[in-house]
Amino acid sequence: MPHLQFELNFTPTTEEKRDFAEAVKGYFSEIMSTGTDHIGITFRCYGPDDLVFGRAGNGQIAFLNADIRMGRTADQKRRLAMAILGEIVRAWQMPEENVYIIYTEHDGPDFQLSDRVLPSWKTGEDPLADH
Repeated sequence: MPHLQFELNFTPTTEEKRDFAEAVKGYFSEIMSTGTDHIGITFRCYGPDDLVFGRAGNGQIAFLNADIRMGRTADQKRRLAMAILGEIVRAWQMPEENVYIIYTEHDGPDFQLSDRVLPSWKTGEDPLADH
């Protein structure tokens, strides 16, 4: 279950969050070769002065802390980062330099759901396909 935690120093509308989350789920599924039902996305919205990112200066800032299952290639991670970065820029018209993406990798059993433990990642799998 990837958990994609977006921290923003602004608060998008409900519709913007919904549209953005749908786009991100699509990118993740396609690039990371998995289904979408297990993708978790959170938005943590703060005030303008509550996030600091040295290269960003003033203005909107976005961080993504992405907890993902191990096994993806460096190319997959970079392609996903660039797709999400592009979506952030498109959705909220902010400079690319104001976005920071951090991956933390876990083995599948580190992700626990009510009805199962996720397996280690394999190309093309959908861990909730039988759901």
